[in-house]
Amino acid sequence: MKTLRRILLLALLAGLIAAGIWWFTRPKPVEVLLHEVARGTVEATLTNTRAGEVEACQRAKMATIAGGRIEWLGVKEGDRVEAGQVLMRLWHGDLDARLAVNRAQLATAQQRAREACTVADNAEREAARQTALAGRGFVSTSAEEKARTEAHARRTACDTARADTDTAAAQLAATTTERQRLVLVAPFAGTVAKISGELGEISTPSPPGVPTPPAIDLIDNACLYVKAPMDEIDAPRIEPGLPVRITLEAIPGKVFEGRVRRIAPYITAVEKQARTVAVDVDFVAPDEARGLLVGYSTDVEIVLATRADTLRIPTAALREGGTVLVAEGGVLAERRLKTGIANWEYTEVLEGLAAGERIVTSLEREGVVAGAAVTVPPDPAAP
Repeated sequence: MKTLRRILLLALLAGLIAAGIWWFTRPKPVEVLLHEVARGTVEATLTNTRAGEVEACQRAKMATIAGGRIEWLGVKEGDRVEAGQVLMRLWHGDLDARLAVNRAQLATAQQRAREACTVADNAEREAARQTALAGRGFVSTSAEEKARTEAHARRTACDTARADTDTAAAQLAATTTERQRLVLVAPFAGTVAKISGELGEISTPSPPGVPTPPAIDLIDNACLYVKAPMDEIDAPRIEPGLPVRITLEAIPGKVFEGRVRRIAPYITAVEKQARTVAVDVDFVAPDEARGLLVGYSTDVEIVLATRADTLRIPTAALREGGTVLVAEGGVLAERRLKTGIANWEYTEVLEGLAAGERIVTSLEREGVVAGAAVTVPPDPAAP
């Protein structure tokens, strides 16, 4: 009897020891953060790969066609100018002298033409009179022919003088045109952004293949748009008319509405690993953009599709292979999902979850695997 009792006590002690070992060596529950699945709006969006920038609808980096010394500068940086206004003029004293010569030559040619044509008119009247007299037998046929020949010669001299007048006029026009090669005129109304050069300095146009600073940089900042580089992989999904959200580092918290206006028909390769396509975006409300500086850095978010009141989860909760970890009775279970559109914040759930279920969002924590026991930290905001 005592032996049996001793055996039972030893068995009980062994069981207690085993239970203690299990208790102290059992896996501890992992503390996780959970998100309750709910309905909301999900958008499929694209963002620029590098910073875009605000551009002016019209911008002209102007230089004179020919080089020379700056003789007159009619504007300064920041001035508002009108279309057709003269901005800068290079020295052209030699052309002014040639212009005076051309005007004198034209006046002389015109005077000679008037003289020659007056003589031609008189000769033709005399030839007509000789013809009438010859018909009545008062003058010989040879006298009539001589008068007609003289009239024809005088008319030819008149035509030649008029041709000389046209030549002189063409020379005057050519000199006037050449003079315009040394003058900068505003092609549109805008603001002078930058001037390269001062009075008395030499201004030279850019030779082919050698970029030099423009003499005057003119921008029309009354009309602005955004140019942003998008990854070449995303180019086939971008279409004109898609809505865009525009943000600027210079104005944090402000979002401008935009629309895709144009997708460049070619790919730009800044580097071999950075191949992009330029996308032009117009402001939906141009008045809101008035006052922005040309060159501001921007970020754009193109909205490809929108799903309202759809089941959604945080995109960060998705694991490789399209699975999530669901908390069921304090234990994590793996669930495979069928998803729809997504962005960096939310992903649409088509199948695999129901509203109200809780999924793990703290996937980076050690021990967060299917089958693990979990605990949820208390909500600090709870009373």
